[in-house]
Amino acid sequence: MGIQRQLLSFLSGRTALITGSTSGIGEGVAKALASRGANIVFNGFGDENEIKKLVDNVQKDYNVQTTFIGGDLTKEKDVQALYDNALSKFPGGIDILVNNAGFQNVSPLENFPLDVFNKMVAVMLTAPFHLTKLCVGNMKQKGWGRIINIASVHGHVASPNKTAYVAIKHGIIGFTKAVAIETAGTGVTCTAMCPGYVETPLFIKQAEDIAKKIGGTYDDGKKQILRVHPTGEPVKVDEVSECVAFLCSQAASQMTGSSLIVDGGWVSH
Repeated sequence: MGIQRQLLSFLSGRTALITGSTSGIGEGVAKALASRGANIVFNGFGDENEIKKLVDNVQKDYNVQTTFIGGDLTKEKDVQALYDNALSKFPGGIDILVNNAGFQNVSPLENFPLDVFNKMVAVMLTAPFHLTKLCVGNMKQKGWGRIINIASVHGHVASPNKTAYVAIKHGIIGFTKAVAIETAGTGVTCTAMCPGYVETPLFIKQAEDIAKKIGGTYDDGKKQILRVHPTGEPVKVDEVSECVAFLCSQAASQMTGSSLIVDGGWVSH
């Protein structure tokens, strides 16, 4: 039992900052890391009472320290405040940075709003750059750190009407590789998680909307989305979050600069 507990708590004493962690993939990642003993800095948007309930429940359920720090990741001062406030709560610094926050906009290129493009870049590329820059020095000094960028299968393949998202996800994979080279040999790794379509509340809503449009069932809508997955199944949130937990383990200490693709076979087409 002692050995099992040790294996389950291999992140005890570590602190993880996860952007966009009040729902979806980010929430799943937060719970997976907390279950291994990591303290959690939550960040994101949502109902204030629901966020408080989430943060309190994770602290109680996993016997770790948690805090929530909001902020608009499109604003440099808010990103800086996120880091500064995290350090005031956890003076030892951030050991695990998961750059997860993001959003999608679907539009033909000729109609794609420039302000939306710039906002997407700010949240999914500039904020990860800024947070990584702030966290990496302390990680190097400690001789251990994990930087995990939640990219996408769209960092490897393209889809129509998603020019901004595809370009940014390719960019974050390039950023991952560059950081990995700079931190090689320091005990810090930088990797990218690249899921296909994940069964989040957003996915479920999209499937329901398609079903209404085509006059079919939820499963019909789901099949329309998942035509690119040879398995025909969506990726589960816990499948992504468990992979993130693995990337924080000793077994993944030589995995750096690489992409872990969980996509139901999409890129094998």
